[in-house]
Amino acid sequence: MSALGKVVRAGVGRRRVQTLVMMLTTMMAVTASVLAGGLVVASQAPFDHAFARQNGAHLTAQFDAAKVTAAQVTATAHVAGVTAAGGPYPVLSLRPHIGENGSGMPPGDRMPELTFVGRADAGGAVDDLDLVDGRWATGLGETVLRTLDSPFGVGDRMTFPELPGSPTLTVVGLATSVGDSAEAWVSPAQLTQLTALGARPEYQMLYRFTKAATDAQISADRAAVAAVVPPGSMTAAASYLTIKLAADRTSATFVPFVVAFGVLGLFMSVLIIGIVVSGAVGAATRRIGILKSLGFTPGQVVRAYIGQALIPTTVGAALGVVLGNLLAIPVMSIEGSAYGTGTMTVAPWIDIAVPAVALAAVVATALAPALRAGRLRTVEAIAVGRAPRAGRGRVVRQLLGRLPLPRPVSLGLANPFARPGRSGTMAAAVIFGTVGVTFGVGLALSLNGIESGLNQRTAGDVLVRTMGAPPDDAGGDAGPARAGNGPPALADPAAIAAKIGAQSGTRRYFSTGETKVGVAGLAGRTTVISYQGASSWGSYRMISGSWFDGRGQAVVPSGFLNATGTHVGDTITLTNKGRNAPVRIVGEALDLRDEGMSILTDNASLAGLGAVVAPESVEFHIDLAPGTDPQGYLRSLNTALKPLGITAERNSTQTSSTVVAMDTLAAMLTLMLVAVAGLGVLNTVVLDTRERVHDFGVFKALGMSPRQTITMVITSVAGIGLVAGVVGVPIGIALHDYVLPVMGDAAGTRFPAQDLAVYHLPVLVPLLLGGLVIATAGALLPAGWAAGTRTATALRTE
Repeated sequence: MSALGKVVRAGVGRRRVQTLVMMLTTMMAVTASVLAGGLVVASQAPFDHAFARQNGAHLTAQFDAAKVTAAQVTATAHVAGVTAAGGPYPVLSLRPHIGENGSGMPPGDRMPELTFVGRADAGGAVDDLDLVDGRWATGLGETVLRTLDSPFGVGDRMTFPELPGSPTLTVVGLATSVGDSAEAWVSPAQLTQLTALGARPEYQMLYRFTKAATDAQISADRAAVAAVVPPGSMTAAASYLTIKLAADRTSATFVPFVVAFGVLGLFMSVLIIGIVVSGAVGAATRRIGILKSLGFTPGQVVRAYIGQALIPTTVGAALGVVLGNLLAIPVMSIEGSAYGTGTMTVAPWIDIAVPAVALAAVVATALAPALRAGRLRTVEAIAVGRAPRAGRGRVVRQLLGRLPLPRPVSLGLANPFARPGRSGTMAAAVIFGTVGVTFGVGLALSLNGIESGLNQRTAGDVLVRTMGAPPDDAGGDAGPARAGNGPPALADPAAIAAKIGAQSGTRRYFSTGETKVGVAGLAGRTTVISYQGASSWGSYRMISGSWFDGRGQAVVPSGFLNATGTHVGDTITLTNKGRNAPVRIVGEALDLRDEGMSILTDNASLAGLGAVVAPESVEFHIDLAPGTDPQGYLRSLNTALKPLGITAERNSTQTSSTVVAMDTLAAMLTLMLVAVAGLGVLNTVVLDTRERVHDFGVFKALGMSPRQTITMVITSVAGIGLVAGVVGVPIGIALHDYVLPVMGDAAGTRFPAQDLAVYHLPVLVPLLLGGLVIATAGALLPAGWAAGTRTATALRTE
């Protein structure tokens, strides 16, 4: 081995603690960068990538089995332009009841309608399902659910007490369908058992076409398929472009905060690597002088210390790539579930680019101090040693020494001024960590507030819908929607209102229903949600203005205002069958349904338009009197509603998978930033304590106790931590206030002020102390080492 190689090897072996810290710091920096880069790249067109990977269906069609045979449906796969097809699969729409579960859902409650499809396996030429948990349903009593917004987990159960034999299904797997072909899958044999007496499942077909890039092309493809089956037999057809639009909007809301965390992580990684490497090389100035005295040239010295820096950082970079990919598995699974795209992985080029950039940063940061030390005269380099320049921080020490502070505290507070450059870089690391924590906490508070606001769209403790189940030909109780032979039962709204009003425990209630009307100056027809009764207690979360309180007033979401160019206070004209009705916009509400294209108004505002509220859309929202038992109220009300053929159900808040994914990602990325910042502090304090070990020996010889030594070391970073908190928190708040509106723009809405102004005093105080916590945590280990060093050993160290 050459002399240069021996120097490199000896340097790495001699500084074991410093080498370990360099390796760990680089590992965490590369891990954070791989994870951040993977998330940013995965957020670019995730639907398109998943659609290609899963062979998603351009068109999902449904056919009435009473009007078309299975052979006729199968023949549609040979229509001109079809490149691949899947099916026919039997399909039913059912409303199961919640069974035994570990998700906290009340057993017995009825769920919204789910589309069940009978498929023998998850694969196929079209809609190759991505099984993300569990296994495929192959036997009776088993089902696989779509992961998107599913409250069920593997092992949970759902029941169908209205069906013959009261079947129960156990969730054995969770899967994603990029084309949303169904919400639940069972074996074909199981679907037969879920079919009510006298009913028959419909057929589902999935198609891929040669040309399917536009709505016009999809419409032409749909018409070509419909032309080869009996007229009226195609009952539904869904285009993938509608799903793509929603998926792209969802991913667009992720991009701003993922990019913000990613940029923080990348900058912080480079900074930490710079701190570690430049500090390690700078601390070896005396050693460099010794090597020069032994005949090493400046070039050899530079190569030796770059080599000493590259060995641990290369190991750390390799471990960081592995750890980053391991952490990416759960993190990107959460992101993929929110996007509805299934499994996502880190792009291979990131695993190459990130460690390459990290090692290039190591070389660049090691080069400057090594060149500077290599150019010093030999005597000067040896004389400099490991001590800071004479005079640095002396004035500050003298000033602090005059204050009525314990001596360990004043010495600790003065220490950062002895090496201002190193202290500045450590402060920058802690600032980045504080910014990440502040931004992450604010993001979580805002997102949870927004989700709570969106849940206000469904008010009250109890809901009653006018649509009941279709009659059961066997003469039993009402079965699940569309499972019977006849049309769904519709109860009279007036009769429902009378039952609710007479029910003990009812505090107040109102009803809503939907209709379609035209809006002057806007193409097509717009959904109007009509309110009957006093509804101010169940208003939406308001962004601006107020809730309507009478005829001729309306509340609209941000999407409507953006599409029409109107503002709160403007008047719009509703049209229907040649009739007009002006309404004034009095408020802007938080609502993302139908791209925000809806109008909320009192039923009286529609008088004279001739607009008919769809009976099946009517819902009653009931607020219970204080002290009323919800379960007892439900039992009593359902008894009263039984003659009408409908049931009441508890109003439960919905948990958005998108918000859960954002909260989880924000928490994990924040922890990564804090860990990297803490390692940066650890490395800096390790360097400082190693350099000052002789000073510690002197202090101990003069009577400083181990506890006072720890106090001095901790105090040396405490001031930096406090300053970093004061600086980092406002930057984190500014980042939050910038990113949240950008996320809202991507989602097509503005956010209420109360969901943006989340940094109240109880939140700010812990955040301002966050820098102190990060700095103190990073300094604990070297402080303990300094306190445990024997006095004689410390005094012999030069």
